[in-house]
Parts: sequence; structure tokens; C-alpha cells
Amino acid sequence: MLRQLPQITDPNLLVGYSTGDDAAVYRLTDDLALVQTVDFFPPVVDDPYHFGAISVANSVSDIYAMGGRPLTGLNILCFPVEGLPHEILHEILRGGTDKAAEAGLIIVGGHTIDDREPKYGLAVTGLVAPGKQVTNAGAHPGDQLFLTKPLGIGILTTAMKAGVASEESIAQAIRVMSALNKAAAEAMVQVGVSACTDVTGYGLLGHLLEMAQGSGVSATVYRSRVPVLEEAVGLADNGVVPGGTLRNMKYLEEYVAWNGGLDELDKIILADAQTSGGLLIAVPSHKAAALEDALRAAGVETIAHIGQCTARTEIPILVEP
Repeated sequence: MLRQLPQITDPNLLVGYSTGDDAAVYRLTDDLALVQTVDFFPPVVDDPYHFGAISVANSVSDIYAMGGRPLTGLNILCFPVEGLPHEILHEILRGGTDKAAEAGLIIVGGHTIDDREPKYGLAVTGLVAPGKQVTNAGAHPGDQLFLTKPLGIGILTTAMKAGVASEESIAQAIRVMSALNKAAAEAMVQVGVSACTDVTGYGLLGHLLEMAQGSGVSATVYRSRVPVLEEAVGLADNGVVPGGTLRNMKYLEEYVAWNGGLDELDKIILADAQTSGGLLIAVPSHKAAALEDALRAAGVETIAHIGQCTARTEIPILVEP
């Protein structure tokens, strides 16, 4: 669809939508650029406060993935005028406001429309120095790949809707989705990395494919190194799989080669559509240890070295056991 629109030629647009990147970067001066993004979605959990917090964490994640610092946000809110108590609306906004404060983000306004299904998110503006932005199109052969949150969120949120998720797994999923990518982003900026994207609706392999294609490389992922929320595996094995995950799997068929006895369950996990997932970072090999140290020092819980980038081949992604 975007290819049918006029191409943008403004030289101050440093990052647009041509590479499918996480946010746009527009240069204001030689020393200052805006980073802009927008995201919103319907509830993924029952509790309205947590839904608000998760939505804001997800929206601001695109700024972090670009190496930017979030500055202001505008609420985007859909809510029924009739049918739901307005206390729910208040709790959604309270959760979002609290998470924005944790991110150092000021919510300065927004827009609300009457809609039967609640939806919430933010349009976020951040800042970055021109040339210091981190895109998904800068990876090189030999770069090492790191992931900063476990997979399985899509499976668990689908299980919540079906009423088959345990209280423990629900609490774990909420904690993972609510966690900001702020610390991981600050660590990667400190070290200096080649490329980054956050893992959301396209799943790990979908977002890695964007990185590989945008960078002109291929990538190898080791399934055993990829962290997964424990209960998600059993749920997926019992048929609890989101529709978005199935669509991801179908799309990825021609782009991924699977080796060494990996099965359908592995494909589901690696293609699982995430909400507010972690950062997928490509870092030069000689900086990999420094990145691990910086992530650990920043308090990032999940630091998974999941694979590496390779020279471009016919199949962009190879998955090994």
C-alpha cells in the first residue's frame, strides 16, 4: 500500500517508512532530530490499569529501538460512551500516565472517539542527534544478535482470553509486557550497535526478516538460545495459538529454512505475535561482550545471545536447533 503513495524526497527525513523501521527521524538542526511513532490496540489483559501501562510501554518502545529519548506523548483512545463504566476509562489513563512518568515522558493531550471496543495507545515524539539514530537497516555480516525479552506473549494473551492461562502466567505476562525497554536502549546506545528493532506483532522472525532485508544480510538463529515464557510452550502444544501468529508463519514460509528436526511448535514460538516485546539488537562481534555487560549493569533481566548475521544468501533466515 505504501509503495502506491508518492515517494518522500525531503533531505531532512533521515528515516522514513521505506525500510519498515520502528519510527521516523526528521532532522531539525545539525544537532537535533525528532523521532516520531504511533501505536494503539485493543485490550490484551482484563485489568484496565495494566492495559494502560502496557499500551504506553509498547508505544514508547519504538523510540527506544531507534536510540532516541522520548519527550512527549498524545493519548489515542477509543471508548464507548455507553456500556462501560467510566471508572474503567480512568484506570486505563491512570496506568498509561504512571508508565509514561516511569519513561520520563510527558503526556500533553490526545484525542478520544466513541467506539464499542476500547483501544488505547500513544503518538510519541522523541529526540536523537542526527546520525546517532539506530535503525533496523544497519546490520553487517558477523554482527551478533541479542534479544532482551522472552517470547510467548501472544500465546499467553490468547490463553487469557480463552480462560485457560494460570494466574502465575498471567502475572508474568503482564510484568514482561509492562517492562520498559528504556534500560536496554540506554545500554545499546552506550556501547554502540549496528541495528535494532523491537519485537512486536510480526514476531521474532518477522522483525528479524525486516532487519535482514533492510540491511542486505542473512541471519542464523539458534532455537535453544531463544528465551520463552514457560507456560507458553505447553499452551501452544495444546492448540492455543493467536491468529496473528498463524499469519506470520504463513508469510515467513518462503523466507526461513529450518534445520535439525525443528518442528511446528518451534515455528509457532519464533513467529508468535508479541505485544510490547523486547529489543532485537545486532552488535559487532568485538562489542558483544561489552553489550552483555552493559545490559547486565542496567538491570535488564533477559539477555539472550540468539544468533548472528551472515553474508546475504537466497534464504534470509536459517533456524538451527
